[in-house]
Amino acid sequence: MGWEALLPVPDRGVLRAAALHGLAWLLVANLIGDWLAVLLLFPKAGEWLGPLSYGRWMPVHMNLQLYGWTALPLVAWLLKLYRADESWTAEWGRAALWLWSLALGLGGVSWLAGGASGKLFLDWTGYPRVLFPAAIVFLWCVVALAYLRGWWSERPDAGLVKAAKAVGLLLLLPVPVLLYLAPDTHIYPAVNPSTGGPTGASQLESSLIVVVMLLVLPYGLVKAKACKNIWAWVCWGTVAAEGLLCASLGRGDASHHEPAQWMALATMVVWVVLIPQYWRGFEWPAYAWPWLKASVAWWALLVVLGSWLFLPGVLDRLKFTDGLVSHSLLAMAGFATSLLLLVLVVLLEEDGERLDSAWSFWLWNGAALAYILLFLAAGWIEGGNPAFTMTPGPLRNAFYWIRLAQGLAMTAASGNWLVRLARVPKRAPVEIAEMEDVAEGSLA
Repeated sequence: MGWEALLPVPDRGVLRAAALHGLAWLLVANLIGDWLAVLLLFPKAGEWLGPLSYGRWMPVHMNLQLYGWTALPLVAWLLKLYRADESWTAEWGRAALWLWSLALGLGGVSWLAGGASGKLFLDWTGYPRVLFPAAIVFLWCVVALAYLRGWWSERPDAGLVKAAKAVGLLLLLPVPVLLYLAPDTHIYPAVNPSTGGPTGASQLESSLIVVVMLLVLPYGLVKAKACKNIWAWVCWGTVAAEGLLCASLGRGDASHHEPAQWMALATMVVWVVLIPQYWRGFEWPAYAWPWLKASVAWWALLVVLGSWLFLPGVLDRLKFTDGLVSHSLLAMAGFATSLLLLVLVVLLEEDGERLDSAWSFWLWNGAALAYILLFLAAGWIEGGNPAFTMTPGPLRNAFYWIRLAQGLAMTAASGNWLVRLARVPKRAPVEIAEMEDVAEGSLA
């Protein structure tokens, strides 16, 4: 028919493999989280596992959530975006996934052995500190080779797309080097000595990075609608304006009591409206709508609650309490998980419909919301009584029992997603051959 007939047939199996790896790490991380919740109720239970104490399990729980669950759906999106899910690069993509999981698993063994650096999400030490960046380098090479292979088979008018993909590869290139260097306390200190807490500038910077990701994410997932999306111009213009605002703010020990700091962060509320309008400019499949709506709802709550938490008087009470843990859960268990499941559902197409389990959807989101509200209440009490979470008591214990129940509910939901996707039958070779025959017939 045209240039599209020259393209290799995509292999959705590698994307499914990325989803299975990610969901498996999510389940493992959740199970570890449940064990941590048990230890908070029954500290003596920690004696059963000898040196494998709460402090050793915590970095494993957090790093598996970040580098396992949060990262791998985005790896799947990257493979699809650069068309590394096609031809021979799909097999190398599978190898990259196994190398990634192997490095992460060895990292878990290292952290349990006491090898954590003590730096949040930068606990890489010893041999995993080399192996995990090496896994990222291998993945980068697979994606780069897919990009080079597809150079001549892209659309004739895709010059801008090629340039954007090349820029993306260049931006990703230093990631493994930075990940290797960052755990060194001499290069990147565990505690920033120039500030006593977050500033409006630092929070706005990190928030804008997330916004840019939300604007880029639909590309490689779904097609843009034929009509021009005026909201795209509005959004990118707003990003530029917010970037200039961020650059004008003070750094270092700028206090959140300065009006310019908390007012600048409050400008993020505009994205509660802009992101949904921007996403309306793309053709989302019907089965993706539940997770699309959940992502938008969690995003709105994250932005509004985050702006409130930074206000003078509020941050002073909740800083270093479970109140900020609540905000982290909102970001990860609420917003990020919904967004990642949206990515997987769209990438896997009809296979992704297996993730459309109503009871898992409501169980996860309902438990996450209750979890967040519980932590926020605990943090507020703790702000007035710092001993609240440290000293056993009826109310404190009730909070911990409810938290354990919520964690078990979320573990059940994540286990159901993994089992449902694992049961998807592999595509028969005959079906693959039929697809290739169709492509050859179109070319003829």
